[in-house]
Amino acid sequence: MTATLSNTTAPNTADYGGDEISALVLDPGYSVTRAGFAGEDVPKSVIPSFYGIVPSVSGPKHLYGENAVHSPLPNIEIGNPVSQNGVVEDWDTATQLWEYAITSRLTNTKPSNPLTNGLNDKSDDLKQEMDGVETQERPLDENPLLMSETGWNTGKGREKLIEIAMENWGSPAFWLARSGVLSAFSAGKASALVIDVGAASTSITPVHDGLMLKKGTLRCPLAGNYISDQLRLIFSTSQPSVPLTPHYLINSKTPVDAGAPAQASYRTFPSGTEPNPSFRALQEERILTEFKESVVAVWSPGRLGGHNQHGGTNLDSARTQNARPFEMPDGYNQLFGVERYRATESLFDVKMALSDASHHAPTPNQTLPQMIAQSLSQIDVDIRPHLLSNVVVVGGSSLIHGFNERLKQELEAMYPGPRVRIFSPGSVVERKFSSWIGGSILASLGTFHQMWISKKEYDEHGPGIVEKRCK
Repeated sequence: MTATLSNTTAPNTADYGGDEISALVLDPGYSVTRAGFAGEDVPKSVIPSFYGIVPSVSGPKHLYGENAVHSPLPNIEIGNPVSQNGVVEDWDTATQLWEYAITSRLTNTKPSNPLTNGLNDKSDDLKQEMDGVETQERPLDENPLLMSETGWNTGKGREKLIEIAMENWGSPAFWLARSGVLSAFSAGKASALVIDVGAASTSITPVHDGLMLKKGTLRCPLAGNYISDQLRLIFSTSQPSVPLTPHYLINSKTPVDAGAPAQASYRTFPSGTEPNPSFRALQEERILTEFKESVVAVWSPGRLGGHNQHGGTNLDSARTQNARPFEMPDGYNQLFGVERYRATESLFDVKMALSDASHHAPTPNQTLPQMIAQSLSQIDVDIRPHLLSNVVVVGGSSLIHGFNERLKQELEAMYPGPRVRIFSPGSVVERKFSSWIGGSILASLGTFHQMWISKKEYDEHGPGIVEKRCK
């Protein structure tokens, strides 16, 4: 007979290793995967969620880590086990990628079989001694694991995560937490409206008393990659067009005046060994990320397509602002003025979006102000003022200059009654790693040991326990 499941009974400390064993926190995202020990300030392991695929005699070989995905190896192709909406599509590769993030910096990898490592003579005795070692030595045998997930993860996806932790990695205990809730915790808040502007998507997560309000949780694709697409359209339609040539294609370059054509010698690859176009796309994204960090800004006050208090247009005002210089890897350089505001404006005003056949314009409901309005309309009217006074802004793409000021302006225009307060970490690390930091805080609390799902409970109730316990 199946044991009755209780939400209030704490697991025995022996079931999961107790407080003396350091818990691990794993925070996978579309662009970056973060892992580290609970109680620490920052994750020790931060790797790209992209991976390299290279041909070999035995079939395609997967390469993980920063160096692997940025080296122009022959015929290298770039993949990602996570889709643009944050849902895992390739579980086998995701498991290997996450295991690499954990074992490369935090725990030891499984020892190789002495029979096959080339260091020992073949022996029947040694074979008998090594029987079962691979099943005994697993990366998380001694470490409880807290993992983050998106607010829209499916029930099957949640069950798969605990299966990986318990069965593949041998973790003695597990907990699954919503990334929006963890970001609220990292800001020291049990109730907040969390706005997470990441690489592939922007999410709005209302959190009340430490629980995610699922009805009000929304996501849209207007995020970092969308801004990159807007920049590509701006560069391609400029007169003359702005070249976007990655570093790996440049052999040498000569300094040129602003706006002058690049003078560079370019690298060529032997026929049939060129990196896949997906590799070039990833390297172009690195340039665009640097451009967003150093040049791109969000316009305020008012909307870029609107009029200012002097009767002129804000576009004209933007043209009078100081332009920012930027040099491309091939030496082409230019001052960027109104373009640096244009790239982000459609996050707030859909009329300013650029589009072409392969980049469709967003709908009005996908803009950030409308997403927030839709989210708040789905939750109890009594808690809306409290959430508006506790708006937490996180995510790497929210670091663009002027983002918080414009968001506050838009929210105050929509909600003139309640007081709008925005809380956003000033530190780049805290903004980018907010959900990991929240997980680190949560898993290190002395009272949290009562929450863990132990291996014993998992064996009794199966993977469905995660739906009952991790709300």
